[in-house]
Amino acid sequence: MNRPTLTRVLVANRGEIACRVMRTAKAMGMTTVAVHSTIDRDARHSREADIRVDLGGSKASESYLNIDKIIAAALSSGAQAIHPGYGFLSENAGFARAIEQAGLIFLGPPASAIDAMGSKSAAKALMETAGVPLVPGYHGEAQDADTFRAAAERIGYPVLLKATAGGGGKGMKVVERESELAEALASAQREAQSSFGDSRMLVEKYVLQPRHVEIQVFADQHGHCLYLNERDCSIQRRHQKVVEEAPAPGLTPALRQAMGESAVRAAQAIGYVGAGTVEFLLDARGEFFFMEMNTRLQVEHPVTEAITGLDLVAWQIRVAQGEPLPLTQAQVPLNGHAIEVRLYAEDPDNEFLPATGTLALYRESNPGPGKRVDSGVAEGDSVSPFYDPMLGKLIAWGEDREQARLRLLSMLDEFAVGGVRTNLAFLRRIIGHPAFAKAELDTGFIPRHQAELLPPPTPLPEAFWQQAAQAWVRTQPDQGLWTSGNGLRLGLPAETVLHLRSRDQHQVVHALAATDGQGIRQGETVYVRWEGEVHGVSLFDPIAQADASHTTQGGLTAPMNGSIVRVMVQAGQSVEAGTALVVLEAMKMEHSIRAPAAGVVKGVTCQEGEMVSEGSVLVEME
Repeated sequence: MNRPTLTRVLVANRGEIACRVMRTAKAMGMTTVAVHSTIDRDARHSREADIRVDLGGSKASESYLNIDKIIAAALSSGAQAIHPGYGFLSENAGFARAIEQAGLIFLGPPASAIDAMGSKSAAKALMETAGVPLVPGYHGEAQDADTFRAAAERIGYPVLLKATAGGGGKGMKVVERESELAEALASAQREAQSSFGDSRMLVEKYVLQPRHVEIQVFADQHGHCLYLNERDCSIQRRHQKVVEEAPAPGLTPALRQAMGESAVRAAQAIGYVGAGTVEFLLDARGEFFFMEMNTRLQVEHPVTEAITGLDLVAWQIRVAQGEPLPLTQAQVPLNGHAIEVRLYAEDPDNEFLPATGTLALYRESNPGPGKRVDSGVAEGDSVSPFYDPMLGKLIAWGEDREQARLRLLSMLDEFAVGGVRTNLAFLRRIIGHPAFAKAELDTGFIPRHQAELLPPPTPLPEAFWQQAAQAWVRTQPDQGLWTSGNGLRLGLPAETVLHLRSRDQHQVVHALAATDGQGIRQGETVYVRWEGEVHGVSLFDPIAQADASHTTQGGLTAPMNGSIVRVMVQAGQSVEAGTALVVLEAMKMEHSIRAPAAGVVKGVTCQEGEMVSEGSVLVEME
């Protein structure tokens, strides 16, 4: 029986997915409700909603993971339904049940399906019973270190630890040898607890050089289920997807059908309803192994929308109201090719540590056919340490893969971000790499091509500084004699000396009158594009810098804003090079601060639970 037509929906999420869901809801004539933490009060998803509700707090546990607060926000705002987005509570069966008990509609699968597939361990047991091939591993109830050690020895190293309730690379660690297992397990459990409120883990054999191919499934309340082709998500960093594309290059129609039908059987076995994704490992022989099922909309769903012409969020809303699927399997389109990249606030030159700060510059790609940007930020917004560092996604469609690739390259060239470090240039190098152009894809793509994708930082060349100087002069609000054409020059070309800085580099430049030099000025900073990356350039006063200089000699500092989750040493303790001293949590991931050399801990200047700022001294060494 059809449910009443929905007129108001609350999105229990933030960032680009909240903006994306609200865009479709508004197009369907619905009123949108956003929830936000205290520090997200002026975030883009809050600004774009028709109604917004303050959940309070800063950490996810105080806001976006607080079920009672979200239900209360829905009831007080008059929302009839809740869309969970992805991450946070999207695969929490208790959340789905609480929504139903409150008389609201959950725009996701039944709680029973989340129970069955939301736990990786339960899903693997179910698939094993159904005869679906699995990667060897352990996914039982016992969670002690000895059990995992015995399982790892049985299946053989290297092994992969995974949070049973996880996703997005959170709570996931590769362990190469037995000596690393205990520390990796404890860290993964803490990450899982922080991100999902569930510390349970599983372990499986780490399959070398596989492809990660997933099937988008969709089911209605009338027993119909179909697959909307597949996506290749093999290019990953730290088990987090970086590039996704649809369809998967080189997949034969027969293999697509076999994987698709297997995914549909998995969904039907648990009475699935709505959008879901069944993920497989695909080896070079064409054999595939079940990994997990994500009972939600995926980050990479836009590439499926691009090749099918469908709006999956609209399908979610309609299916939740009892409407049948509008297509049969034979009618599912597959047109052209689409590629998506994820834009993150992170520092590729510093092991991809999350970056925080203010987006002093944020300019998206020019709109046009086959170009789409799903973002959750705007110029002037702040990037905090409390949440995932993804800023948005760039999606390009083409009649074939090469057209999509070239279109995405042009989008990356047009994009400009300043004030916060991003992976923009890194993405440009991936999409432009000859191996990617040839579709030589597997999960080892980034490590295999690391030399080209992550070249070591080098000093900016003289040509950059000349271009920066020209851009600085050209964009000055009041350029005076530079543009008057009649300044006193005594027979010499117009010239000035500029002391310029870009990050930790500075240069003295003798600049001629501005005849060229492209840049974007934001206050006292000019942003200049060089070799695919945008560099902020400002004036540098060497005398003032000398007066203000100070060092933290012998001190290990916080590489980013974050929270201290574990202090592992104490004053007077001797440590070896590489010893973990402090564990810092930022943007839902843990980062270990390690001793750069053997020495003695002189003092510890932080404590567990404390929020620290980037650059704060955490441990003093001698």
